[in-house]
Amino acid sequence: MLKAIGYAAQTAQTPLAPFAFERREPGPHDVQIEILYCGVCHSDLHTARNEWQNTVFPTVPGHEIIGRVIKVGEHVKNFKVGEMAGVGCLVDSCQHCPSCAEDLEQYCENGFTGTYNAEDKHSGGVTYGGYANNIVVNQKFVLHISDKLDPASAAPLLCAGITTYSPLRHWNVSKGHKVGIVGLGGLGHMGVKIAHAMGAHVVLFTTSPDKKQDALRLGADEVVISKDEQQMAEHANSFDFILNTVAAPHNLDNFLNLLKRDGTMTLVGAPAESHPSPNVFNLIMKRRTLAGSLIGGIKETQEMLDFCAEHGITSDIELIPIQDINLAYERMLKSDVKYRFVIDMASLTKEQSAA
Repeated sequence: MLKAIGYAAQTAQTPLAPFAFERREPGPHDVQIEILYCGVCHSDLHTARNEWQNTVFPTVPGHEIIGRVIKVGEHVKNFKVGEMAGVGCLVDSCQHCPSCAEDLEQYCENGFTGTYNAEDKHSGGVTYGGYANNIVVNQKFVLHISDKLDPASAAPLLCAGITTYSPLRHWNVSKGHKVGIVGLGGLGHMGVKIAHAMGAHVVLFTTSPDKKQDALRLGADEVVISKDEQQMAEHANSFDFILNTVAAPHNLDNFLNLLKRDGTMTLVGAPAESHPSPNVFNLIMKRRTLAGSLIGGIKETQEMLDFCAEHGITSDIELIPIQDINLAYERMLKSDVKYRFVIDMASLTKEQSAA
């Protein structure tokens, strides 16, 4: 077995702390990666604190992983030692159901294997994520990272990037479309950048007037304060597509009213409690659609990474040592980050050396 060190939550009430564990030795089809950077997703916090009531403790979060390939199995053809590689939210799937056959592994009908807190088919235990010094993953679920991308600020693309790119791509957002992005957090700021790069007219919805200048800097054409009824009313029946990134329960009707006939609002935020049910008449009277979207498959994630490399898109980040992860969680709850924390795993190595 391969020795690994990381940070784990032992219970929902205890802070993350150093944790030694084992991963499998790389098999014929595996890639071993020395983790250099790992983004901090709100899902990490939900899992560490068991807010979705499905956490298996101890848990090592982290699914926005970028590092350097240090070992490959004998049948690995697409990766070489020394290359930069990424791992996102999933590390396996059945690979034979209809969804997997269409490169939509995130919708695997037999259940995909999450990068952390999922059943590990190899060990019989649970998968451990990227708050660690290394990871071993089947080559089919490893991604190429362009040298055009700064690796630290590209790490959040593996979740925040694909979570926003996938619905924008699926609903064919392009030049001439009016697109709304609800919320300017880790997901929302990526949605603004990507929709802008796709050529859309981008409107950012926020409850915070002080976010206006940042939204415009990131690529929004307009900013609407969603608490202002007059500003909202001025955009009624005008949007082709709205991407709602907010991870807290709120009134969806306020945004459904802004869609054109046949417009769609897609939810990608994952609140701990459900949204209030929308008024069905806001859907049927304009043939509007309320939809959801989950990350993306491996093929589409690579497409997103290549798109971002072509357009110079990365996340706005704050780089932190892993020793500050518990403070980062508290700050994330207060939206006190622009716009994604990324852990510098060199800090973990230094801690190990000091020990």
